[in-house]
Amino acid sequence: MKIRSLSLALIQNKRRIFVMECFDKIKNEEFYRPLGGGIEFGELGYIALEREFQEEMNAGLVNIEYVTTFENIFTCEGVAGHEIVLLFSAEFSDKTLYSMDEIMCIEGEVPFKSKWIEVKDFLNNKRILYPDGLSEYLEE
Repeated sequence: MKIRSLSLALIQNKRRIFVMECFDKIKNEEFYRPLGGGIEFGELGYIALEREFQEEMNAGLVNIEYVTTFENIFTCEGVAGHEIVLLFSAEFSDKTLYSMDEIMCIEGEVPFKSKWIEVKDFLNNKRILYPDGLSEYLEE
């Protein structure tokens, strides 16, 4: 196993956060995660973030600002993972995306659903947000 470096985007608007909807079949658990992805060798974190949003949803980002870096050690679908996460705040360049409740995205050839979720749902533990500790960076 290798440690994976990735960039995630904290995109918030009107007390909501933009996240991908996920499900762990082993844990039987629905959870959410900000969009982003792996950083390639020689690639800067914010550039990886821009690339991932273009690839996954054909969307541009503006006002990208570094927030923090943290480690994430986890198990998903029964497989252990270890990540170094660069967290950035960002905004969509296409402002119409803020009015869409759900947006279908694609990772490689696998479609996934992204949506706006109320920040309070994560702060009140009504919904699960990964990576652990991310909730402390949410603005209510």
